[in-house]
Amino acid sequence: MEKRQVGKTGLEIDTLGLGGAPLGGNFADLDYAQAADLIRSAKNAGTGYFDTAPWYGFGRSERVVGDMLRGSDYVLSDKVGRLLRPGAVADPMAFGMVDPLPFHVVYDYGYDGIMRAWEDNLQRLGLDRIDILLAHDIGAFQHGDENVRHFRDLEQGGYRAMEELRRAGHVSAIGLGVNENQVCMDALGIGDWDVFLLAGRYTLLEQTPLDALFPACQSAGTSIICGGPFNSGILVGREMWNYAKAPEEIIQKARALSAAADAFDIPLAAAALQFPLLNDIVTSVIPGPRNAGELDQILDWFQTPVPAAFWAALKSQGLLDERAPVPSR
Repeated sequence: MEKRQVGKTGLEIDTLGLGGAPLGGNFADLDYAQAADLIRSAKNAGTGYFDTAPWYGFGRSERVVGDMLRGSDYVLSDKVGRLLRPGAVADPMAFGMVDPLPFHVVYDYGYDGIMRAWEDNLQRLGLDRIDILLAHDIGAFQHGDENVRHFRDLEQGGYRAMEELRRAGHVSAIGLGVNENQVCMDALGIGDWDVFLLAGRYTLLEQTPLDALFPACQSAGTSIICGGPFNSGILVGREMWNYAKAPEEIIQKARALSAAADAFDIPLAAAALQFPLLNDIVTSVIPGPRNAGELDQILDWFQTPVPAAFWAALKSQGLLDERAPVPSR
């Protein structure tokens, strides 16, 4: 599988990785054995880059990921900013989780919180190495007005912790794992980041990072990992978008994109999966299959030829930003 370099580091990761949210039961109903089988299938298919977080099943995803990667060659991204404390939440489905572990989240983006989270992650994983450390879900999308306080904690302490871990060689790269452009722009003003894992913002449905974020990242030497290439499922025929039911205008655009794909006799999902990687700033794309069957479908989509004329048609119909890099032939 093709690899690309993460930012200015020497670390290279697969252009197609495995997103770990469903492995923890986030918007997915699968048990430990099914999650382990999914990871095993990804490894057998040649995937070597995996992403997880404490948030995914309140530790469930980390536990199975660590078990399946232990003793093997891997590249792993994990996240900090949330500490897990004993005590189950009253309604897991309010968080979109099926059968999470009996913990709840405390947010802490300060120096001590980041250091504690990194150590806790390693303990749950049962691994001695995390390659890419990401501050998770900081930003107004997650925290609203409270983000002013959280971002100040990151600026005044959390970034220093992450930079110290990178400088000491405990992690190879640092960044954010978020769903919005603006907090990435803000972060570029407080530190030297290797990569932003940006979910749902650079897809066939939306290319807003081309306005300011991608040019700023290019100047800073910061690369992008694209999470959520299917925009929570709307680009593979589901009704979810941005982790909720899609509004009518999004449904209509998805239908227009699907009609364009049908005209070229290609699966829309194949184009959605491949599109982000047409931009050189994107290092990897990480869908989150819910079972081994979905993984097989993703691997097939990743190899499906998409003609240059399709991309040209999207631009001519106003369905794709003119600035988005696409093949010309």
